[in-house]
Amino acid sequence: MSNEDLISVDYEIFGRVQGVFFRKYTQAEGRKLGLVGWVQNTGAGTVQGQLQGPRSRVKEMQEWLKSTGSPKSHVTKAEFKNENTVDSLEHSSFNVVK
Repeated sequence: MSNEDLISVDYEIFGRVQGVFFRKYTQAEGRKLGLVGWVQNTGAGTVQGQLQGPRSRVKEMQEWLKSTGSPKSHVTKAEFKNENTVDSLEHSSFNVVK
């Protein structure tokens, strides 16, 4: 891995994001970018999770979450919080949490 900082950021995505394969596409995109973390549906109809990896890749994923998502999804808002630099990754892969 490069000398780039590793960061961790929590996210919550609002809009039509449940029942449209959003979690599956998020997992696939995260893995494609070499990120680790997790994604799950919430009881409030949103999708939330955590991303970890090199800063530039995490930023790329944040853009994807805000503007792309799954083909049938409609993202109205994306919130990112608790961004921190981490010494090492806390997850071994990118998982869908039930």
